[in-house]
Amino acid sequence: MTLDPYAARPAWRDYGRSDLPIPLAAALSAFADHGYHGTSVREIAGRAGLSVPGLYHHYPSKQSMLQGLLEMSMDDLLWRSEQSIAAAGPEPIDRLDAVVTTLLEFHMYRREQAFIGSSEIRSLDADYRPVYTAKRRRQQQMVDEIVVDGAQRGVFVTGDPYDTGRAITTMCVGVSIWYRPDGRLSPDELVDRWGRIARDTVGYVGDSTRPEITSPQIVRHRDQGDAP
Repeated sequence: MTLDPYAARPAWRDYGRSDLPIPLAAALSAFADHGYHGTSVREIAGRAGLSVPGLYHHYPSKQSMLQGLLEMSMDDLLWRSEQSIAAAGPEPIDRLDAVVTTLLEFHMYRREQAFIGSSEIRSLDADYRPVYTAKRRRQQQMVDEIVVDGAQRGVFVTGDPYDTGRAITTMCVGVSIWYRPDGRLSPDELVDRWGRIARDTVGYVGDSTRPEITSPQIVRHRDQGDAP
């Protein structure tokens, strides 16, 4: 899976400035630094340049800020995944490349949001948690459907498509923990290399009409910002 650095990027690959409202951007920053339970409303208000009553005018509680932040983040990821898969066409390998690219780029370019989205599920109120986890299941279902389709067509050689799909998603989600912009691999290089790993994971057998994928050089050292 080789990305053309000169090709115009579609909307689902466009990661400009985050459009989070100022209170949610402040909450994200504070949660990333101190965790949900270690962050006070006063801390969020200070980062947002608001008084505590002014912050409550926008969001009535710290919990509502966490919910709003996770809701916007997950909706963004779902939209990008749906768009990328639809644009990829009917072939399972093209759809796999698309959704893996989406997951990897989201967890690089929106890594704080992605990290909080995974680590603070435990902090969600019980009545909202099922709403949020349903969105995460929908994201996983997109990956599963592609892997199952490829296995049924015989282009993916895996006897456990659902476990394989979960392994690929887990691999991509984990990027938000260790990725750093100044690391050894650029975003496009990381997408290309880990996209190949995803293909290997599903056991993609290829076909005669597609170009060969050259195995990347094995790197035996670890720089700051690389995966553990």
